[in-house]
Amino acid sequence: MKKILVINGHPSPDQSFCRSIYDTYLQGLEKTNFEVKSIDMGAIEFDSNLKYGYSKRVELEPCLMEAQEKIIWSNHIVIIHPVWWGSLPAKFKGFFDRTFLPGFAFEKREDSVWWDKLLVGKSAHIISTLDQPGYYYRLRYGRPSHRALKDMTLNFSGISPVRSTVIGPVRNSTENFKEKQLDKILKLSLKGR
Repeated sequence: MKKILVINGHPSPDQSFCRSIYDTYLQGLEKTNFEVKSIDMGAIEFDSNLKYGYSKRVELEPCLMEAQEKIIWSNHIVIIHPVWWGSLPAKFKGFFDRTFLPGFAFEKREDSVWWDKLLVGKSAHIISTLDQPGYYYRLRYGRPSHRALKDMTLNFSGISPVRSTVIGPVRNSTENFKEKQLDKILKLSLKGR
């Protein structure tokens, strides 16, 4: 049975296009037999600063412990986020800093530059929104948010394969454009992608 975790990385509790994508994806999953859990950055509160790095542990807030349980439970993770300054919103970046910890997502080997990936057996799909065309973001900037999330976080932890859907430009887009994108999202959710 496919166990899907859907994460909305937009930090605002208010309506955003990422929230529309999140809601649409979850609505589509209601029509399937997949097991579903979700995390909404706009609905949880935690200190996003990993203030001591990995040198000193800070107690995880209950919502982050619950997030780790959901990540372990899942076998497919759908991540929805806006691209801000070529990266993730600060709160969402902090979510990964605080939850994808040594001993949970990876374990460095003693006296070695190598590590063990602890989240093997999971796949993911990144759905990101842009204020520019996706092709421009890829050709001009090399998709830094995608590379950081896919290669340096998810793949680093053993999550593979990681698919990607880019929606842009969202700013100044028409309602017709947004509706077409949400139709695509609905079709993805019905397939559990």
